[in-house]
Amino acid sequence: MDILSTLQPNGAAAANAAGGTASAITSDFDMFLQLLTTQMRNQDPLNPADSTEYTAQLATFSGVEQQVQTNDLLRELQGAFTAMNMGQLSGWIGMEARAEMPVNFTGQPTDVQLAPSPLADRLELIVRDQSGNVVASTPVVLSDEPFAWDGTGDNGQPLPDGTYTLSAQSWRGEELLEERFAFVFGEITEAQTLNGAVWVTMANGVSVQADTVQGLRRAD
Repeated sequence: MDILSTLQPNGAAAANAAGGTASAITSDFDMFLQLLTTQMRNQDPLNPADSTEYTAQLATFSGVEQQVQTNDLLRELQGAFTAMNMGQLSGWIGMEARAEMPVNFTGQPTDVQLAPSPLADRLELIVRDQSGNVVASTPVVLSDEPFAWDGTGDNGQPLPDGTYTLSAQSWRGEELLEERFAFVFGEITEAQTLNGAVWVTMANGVSVQADTVQGLRRAD
């Protein structure tokens, strides 16, 4: 499931909306300045405008000016923050990230790490398809050490190619203590920004936000 391609239209719309808002504020600022200048040029010298009116108008003028400057500053800060994140993430390319993310299974084993409850006496790996249906429930070693998930279903045969969500169910006897998403390892191939957030794309096409990555390791 390509998260980035799904979200890009919203990102474009947000960018266009932000640009439209900034243009509207700038346009209002310019129009206000023209009206104030015209009023000062065409007022009756024998009956000038009340100074309090000018004071109010100048205060409005100052407020609009501050709004424009604030928006410009925020855009500059956002650009600098994004550039800083992208610069830091350039070293992530080619490394394996660990995050709670789906598995795009294509017949190849995927490294997975589970987080069992400290009270559990057994652990099961639950695999769900894109519709949320459980397609495999497999007992696994009660450990938080990474292992290779080979995509085997309950019938002992490999699951069809597709996107699956993995989680760990911690049991104590017949009592289900908790269920947690599994950590999946994937090699980072790309980093990009979307709506001000930095996203990383894995070699299998899955994308997650960079701040959800829990760990990094060198790819084999």
